[in-house]
Amino acid sequence: MIDRILRSEIERRWDSGKAIIILGPRQVGKTTLLRQICSEKGTFLFLNGDDRTLVQHLENANEALLRQIIGKHKTVFLDEAQRVRGVGLTLKIITDQMPDVRLLVSGSSSLDLATELNEPLTGRKWEFYLYPISWSELVQSKGFLEARGQLEQRLVFGMYPEVINQTGDEREVLGQLSGSYLYQDVLQYGNIRKPELLEKLLTALALQLGAEVSYNELSQLLQVDRQTVEQYISLLEKAFIIFRLKPLSRNLRNEIGSSRKIYFYDNGIRNAILADFKQPALRSDIGALWENFLVSERRKLLEYQRMWHKSYFWRTYQQQEIDYIEESDGAFSAWEMKWNPKRKAKFPETFLNAYHPAATTVLHPGNFESFLGLDFSSAT
Repeated sequence: MIDRILRSEIERRWDSGKAIIILGPRQVGKTTLLRQICSEKGTFLFLNGDDRTLVQHLENANEALLRQIIGKHKTVFLDEAQRVRGVGLTLKIITDQMPDVRLLVSGSSSLDLATELNEPLTGRKWEFYLYPISWSELVQSKGFLEARGQLEQRLVFGMYPEVINQTGDEREVLGQLSGSYLYQDVLQYGNIRKPELLEKLLTALALQLGAEVSYNELSQLLQVDRQTVEQYISLLEKAFIIFRLKPLSRNLRNEIGSSRKIYFYDNGIRNAILADFKQPALRSDIGALWENFLVSERRKLLEYQRMWHKSYFWRTYQQQEIDYIEESDGAFSAWEMKWNPKRKAKFPETFLNAYHPAATTVLHPGNFESFLGLDFSSAT
């Protein structure tokens, strides 16, 4: 069992009187984490959103029926809440009419759930996101030396808990994770009628990892209209498969301002889509994998530590570029990401003069930990 950073945040708000909502991809440990905490705290009622009989009751529930379902339990955990239509109103009844009931909710997709919960539970919830294992969680669990020894494996196979714990079976596990499971929420809640188009789009995005993505080019490649491409990408993002990074474009006419870079939440899922698990030394895309790893891990860090930074990339029509930029309190920091520490990286004077970044750093395997919330620079 790898301890999760969110545990302390959940426990700190345990008696806040508000519902605790955990969202995130499938199979990252949401159910395991909440069940473990609930078990340690005492008895609780577990409600499984995959139970159709239960769901039918919850979808038509009034206060009297909910009191019958909950009984004398003081802690209720509803898992896979996105299965329950109108779940926000159901949960609102519990939080408003049963203030002595502690309510925990998990969901594996934000396609419908976030909208369902926002208005009914305004001011009544704490909302968190749980992702695949983070680098700091891996280091805390395995120790610095073992985690560092796994770095190349993590670049190829990713950070899903089952992948980390099933050494030797990574390909099979990722094959299952990236199969029908990967698209389940998108197909069910996104009204997708062409799953084969979804797979082609994911393959195209996987091949363009770390590069600018043009929706127009994708629409031509897939022979569908741009609006369909945008819709599918939005659904994949809400299903926690990919996320977008927008360009920083504020001061200069020659800055690119309309394109996006798209990253996968997990390297292993990306590689499984391409069925490519070659080791780093044999890969032509190792630079893109390194960048995806760092950007996705940084995203976990910002979320877990509640750091309100805006994230960007920067590029001009003259091909000047910077991999990753953050803005916080009006100040900028910039990073270039190089798998080979011997490769030089230069930050363009155009950018430096326009944005006056507080820090510019080249990240490589010898110095990346501080970027991910740890500082082992003296040990490398």
